[in-house]
Amino acid sequence: MNIAVGARAGIIDDLFVGNFLGRDSDIVFDYRQKVTRSFEYLQGDYYIAPVFMDKVVCHIVKNYIAHLLNTKVPLILGIWGGKGQGKSFQTELIFQVMGLEPVIMSAGELESERAGEPGKLIRERYRTASQVVQNQGKMSCLMINDIDAGIGRFGNTQVTVNNQIVVGTLMNLSDNPTRVSIGQDWRETDITNRVPIIVTGNDLSTIYAPLIRDGRMDKFYWQPTHEDIINIVHRMYEKDGISRDAVVRIVDTFPNQALDFYGALRSRTYDRSISKWVDDIGGVENLGNKLLRRRKDEKLPVFVPPKQTIDALLESGYSLTKEQQLIMETKLSKEYLKNIDD
Repeated sequence: MNIAVGARAGIIDDLFVGNFLGRDSDIVFDYRQKVTRSFEYLQGDYYIAPVFMDKVVCHIVKNYIAHLLNTKVPLILGIWGGKGQGKSFQTELIFQVMGLEPVIMSAGELESERAGEPGKLIRERYRTASQVVQNQGKMSCLMINDIDAGIGRFGNTQVTVNNQIVVGTLMNLSDNPTRVSIGQDWRETDITNRVPIIVTGNDLSTIYAPLIRDGRMDKFYWQPTHEDIINIVHRMYEKDGISRDAVVRIVDTFPNQALDFYGALRSRTYDRSISKWVDDIGGVENLGNKLLRRRKDEKLPVFVPPKQTIDALLESGYSLTKEQQLIMETKLSKEYLKNIDD
């Protein structure tokens, strides 16, 4: 039996497929799961800030032609800045434009109950990105989101062995990007394609300093300008018929807000329409039956999205800022934990 495809009908001769395990028993399914990310869900026309585009594209290109350049090229690009400013989203938009198929990790994968597991995972994911280049002829990279949440130092947080191994692994990849072991014996022919690494975070100063030194990591502080915010938000609201002047008014009404605040405005305007739709399908009591256990031929009422108006968006904005203010002012932990330090 060909173990690369298992017993898939139409690929293996029918004589050897049989019927007893199902026509498509696939004995190596777990080993061929797609680890890379594609961006079919990013439908629509989004705005990418030119300075962001230049930095990410330049870093990727530099790493792909590093062997042609007579200079040391940092393997890692650290994109950092305030929360909700679109660091990860803008990066994914750039990947989509470039036709690049990345391997994406999150900070939650940088810890494990088994010592050494996250470090090995990073090396495996790096080699996977390298194999995309070699086997599919597509550009790829390794991206780690919110890296400071995974290996940053905050106050008295405990340093684990895995934190140290992850930092050591990333430092070693930066120094030897074409020789990556995942536990096998070293072979002279085992050369890995160099692929760039991009990490995002809010505060890179919390990360072990030798990892973020200039030879290993190129840093890029992303703080969108007023013009960038207007362009991004206008593109977000364009399909709703909101004019650029209206977007300027919204942005100026709620200054010093992260980009995701303006996305949350639009989401908040849907609340009333959703409440009406719930009533249309039979009320709260019947939600489970209607959403999950209805008959196949039973159609749900059509959800009609609300018509976006500047007044509705401003009303949502005031509601959101009020909630923000309440969180900052009403600290119930002070009330419940009398001995808490200020």
